[in-house]
Amino acid sequence: VQLQASGGGLVQPGGSLRLSCAASGSIFSINAMTWYRQAPGKQRELVAGITSGGSTNYADSVKGRFTISRDNAKNTSYLQMSSLKPEDTAVYYCNADLVRTTAWGRSRADYWGKGTLVTVSS
Repeated sequence: VQLQASGGGLVQPGGSLRLSCAASGSIFSINAMTWYRQAPGKQRELVAGITSGGSTNYADSVKGRFTISRDNAKNTSYLQMSSLKPEDTAVYYCNADLVRTTAWGRSRADYWGKGTLVTVSS
């Protein structure tokens, strides 16, 4: 199983970006899909999460500006980021709590993508 995050880049303050996180491999089902970020010199923090049923939660710092969604058919989550601020600059990581299929049956596991850099600067 692999998670591939993409969509990062350089954007001016006030701009928008959409991040994607695609899970691939022997996946039976995906429970929660979550985005985290880590700014230079800071700890990794939760940005937004979405359950298999579509319930969402957000960090206070991004409420009203970021929207998380998912396409269950594609095993993909998205993070639409708007009104970006310099303090949103960070490496963004995606996480998936999923059930995978193995030769011995099914097992639940937590997977991380490699991260994608978002830089908000003029």
